Amino acid sequence: MHMNLIWIGDLLALADTRSFSRAAELRHITQSALSRRIRSLEDWVGAELVHRGTYPLELTQAGLFFCEEGREALKTLLDARADIRQETRMPGRAIQIRAGHSLSMTFLPKWMKQFQQWHGHFNARVVAENVLDAVMALTEGSCDLMFCYHHPSAPILLDRDKFDCLILGREAFIPVSAPLASGMPAFDLTGRKKQPVPYLAYTATSFLGRVVEFIHKQSSRQVALERCYEADMAMLLMNMAKEGYGVAWLPESVAADALRSGLLAKVGGEEWQTQLEIRAYRAKHNANPTLQELWSSLVGDGSRG
Repeated sequence: MHMNLIWIGDLLALADTRSFSRAAELRHITQSALSRRIRSLEDWVGAELVHRGTYPLELTQAGLFFCEEGREALKTLLDARADIRQETRMPGRAIQIRAGHSLSMTFLPKWMKQFQQWHGHFNARVVAENVLDAVMALTEGSCDLMFCYHHPSAPILLDRDKFDCLILGREAFIPVSAPLASGMPAFDLTGRKKQPVPYLAYTATSFLGRVVEFIHKQSSRQVALERCYEADMAMLLMNMAKEGYGVAWLPESVAADALRSGLLAKVGGEEWQTQLEIRAYRAKHNANPTLQELWSSLVGDGSRG
């Protein structure tokens, strides 16, 4: 069995908060997912690390020892990585960017082009990944700038004393399906238990998956959905929707070309939609002069978070 460095961070968060729920918030995962990861770490160590029957939560002697050693080991590894990345940074005016998969393919290229027209060229190294990994990269100092969606149902809980946030835009999050020959959607959102609507779903722990769950809870009407396909990327769900497999919720920018060309059609009314904010985050202590210059320009452009 292999050990994941993320598990050490999970245990440290648990030790600092002495609460599974609070630690899960800090790690941007569900409480059940955190519990599974702690169990995996215990299996790897070969000992119980947490007294689960106490409140507030306490670590076992093995847990206290592993926390102390793990904290130092993790710091050493992260410092070494930071030194290596500093040596391999892109030349000139450059920043390291982490962005959600959808934003990296839709929003980010257009934003960079427009921004550079007004504020000058800079080099960028972009890594597309899920929100959790992007947040981890930002908090660990692995990137200068993070772009992600925000929704009140799944907030990004970053310390405002340590991180700045700017709102760069908003877009609709909408249900779509392949169209009929008439142009109407092949599916609607009136499914019942005997005939559920085929549903192209995000993975349960993904950011957009939690937003879809929020939409259903807020709706005045209940619809039976049959989860027939699951993925963690909007682009994958869009491709399945275009082939007629069911209904998927997508950021409108992801679906825009397919909607214009008639390969997709909107499903349902506004009650099945919501708005996503597009946000940028940076660590306040980041001394990269290119980032500082870029951020000052963004603030001057009037974005706020």
